[in-house]
Amino acid sequence: MSPHKVENKEQAKYLASLPASNVGALWTVMEAMVPPRPAPKAEVASWKYKELRPLLEEAGRLVNAEEAERRVLMLVNPAMTAPYTTDTLYGGLQLILPGETAIAHRHTAFALRFIIEGERGFTAVGGKKVTMRRGDVITTPSWQWHDHGHEGEGPMIWLDGLDLPLYQAFPTNFAEIYKEPRYPSEPSEDDSDLRIGWETAQADLDAQPGVHAIYHYGIGEGDSRRPLSKTVGGQAERVDAGAKSSPMRETCSFIYHCYQGKGKTTLRLASGEEKVVEWSRGDSFAVPAWTQRVHVAEEGETAYLFAVNDKPLLTQLGMYRKE
Repeated sequence: MSPHKVENKEQAKYLASLPASNVGALWTVMEAMVPPRPAPKAEVASWKYKELRPLLEEAGRLVNAEEAERRVLMLVNPAMTAPYTTDTLYGGLQLILPGETAIAHRHTAFALRFIIEGERGFTAVGGKKVTMRRGDVITTPSWQWHDHGHEGEGPMIWLDGLDLPLYQAFPTNFAEIYKEPRYPSEPSEDDSDLRIGWETAQADLDAQPGVHAIYHYGIGEGDSRRPLSKTVGGQAERVDAGAKSSPMRETCSFIYHCYQGKGKTTLRLASGEEKVVEWSRGDSFAVPAWTQRVHVAEEGETAYLFAVNDKPLLTQLGMYRKE
């Protein structure tokens, strides 16, 4: 679609008269409204763990858990403002220290956690106390009471992934604080509806042939298996040492996190511009929608990546495409 050009003074006068009636001419902005290709506002962005971890430690010294409610450093896309890490996804690094409680609340937004560091921390969701281990994906379904605690030593740090950007268009997200710091909960023998361990993802990845593999997180088994939520999904990827993935491009966006290894990702934007992000253990990076990506792992060590995505949302809306 080509933009409309005003051809004469009569047209210009007509268009200038429309705002007084609170109307506008669609044909003058058609290409902006319905672009010829996906046009995300978000840019490629990356965050180095070795730079953010000291900032988290300082936050832990300066702000206690009660003051913060959630002690999080948001991953803010440089082309946008919080809560945008991509156009549809929010990411943040959360810290909880030994003996602390991140008080119980519930909210409309869906959340998942990818555990980066620490032992014996827990999330309690809807009465189930789920122990955190490095590499776990822990989900918090919409409107479930949940709190976090730490019964071990050293910091617990994880990546939060939420659908908060959606509620900038749909102003229906809100939260409620529970009457006590913790919602009553007990350890559960079956927490498979809330926690997926890294061992599950890696076993699937390592069983797949080829130098690159993708595992899509889900809940349930067989025909009843479903994405983690209606809006936010998760995936893990393996890239063998010294190898690279085939080019991939999808309408969904991603917040990637390096679980293990070193490498780089070449990103070709919808505009044709190309950017390269280098990553190692703990680093995170944002990939806008319709950006072609190619991962390359360094020699000597297999690389494993985790990613939050918005594929479930786009699939339900009939907007998911890939090349």
